Amino acid sequence: MKKKSFLSRVADAPYLLWMILFIVAPMLFVIYFAFTDRNGGFTFENITSLSSYSGTFVMSLSFSLIATVICLLIGYPLAYCMAKASKKARNILLVLLMLPMWISLLIRTYSLMALLDNGGLVSSLLVKMGLPKLTFIGTEGAVILGMIYDFLPYMVLPIYTSLVKLDVRYAEAAQDLGCNGPKTLFRVILPLTMPGVVSGVTMVFVPSISTFYISQKLGGGSFDLIGDTIERQFQNAVTYHTGAAISLVMMILILLSLFVMNRFADKEEIIV
Repeated sequence: MKKKSFLSRVADAPYLLWMILFIVAPMLFVIYFAFTDRNGGFTFENITSLSSYSGTFVMSLSFSLIATVICLLIGYPLAYCMAKASKKARNILLVLLMLPMWISLLIRTYSLMALLDNGGLVSSLLVKMGLPKLTFIGTEGAVILGMIYDFLPYMVLPIYTSLVKLDVRYAEAAQDLGCNGPKTLFRVILPLTMPGVVSGVTMVFVPSISTFYISQKLGGGSFDLIGDTIERQFQNAVTYHTGAAISLVMMILILLSLFVMNRFADKEEIIV
């Protein structure tokens, strides 16, 4: 293995320092507070007390999984259509897809509230048309819709990149060997673009399971997800260690999900 030169080490130093200060150090602090009490003594009490939050974990996991699956079902066909479009149309679609990402998540969430609120634009139009008023904010569907709306581009972009880079000769060879459109898609294109799918699933699942602002605004305070619980625990010095324990468990869940998805992607590549 070739050793790095002195200049390469100097160039890497700022990135290593950044990782230590903003990734490694915060994780070590979380681990420390998760296994200590208010006096600094070692304890497992913070971890064992998390059984009372099992419903919160299940609800957060369910919402994020539903949002991720729906984003995948919407995002893959959308990315496929974008990749098959002409270069000019492709660029226009990319701009339209990324345009909402230039706006703060806070503003996007408030915009969705303005549209779907009980007295919002959609409800007002329905009332004028003689239809019942829409009651959507404060429901489970509103929270999941907010996750889909905010994180869908993160699913589309990596899948789109994988599809654009895919050699069209694979699909042509499959068709020459007798595969029709659906068989070519599911037996050739989908396995070869699995790395993009795994990246998209990861980029949607991780922020969905840790979100707190979407659930607070679109859920109307009716749902308490993991992110909401962690935020509330860290606002109080008495429950600071419990918040660290919840954060630690959530990090472990995310790492396990990433491990499973990466292994699944590896198996798909081997099959191909």
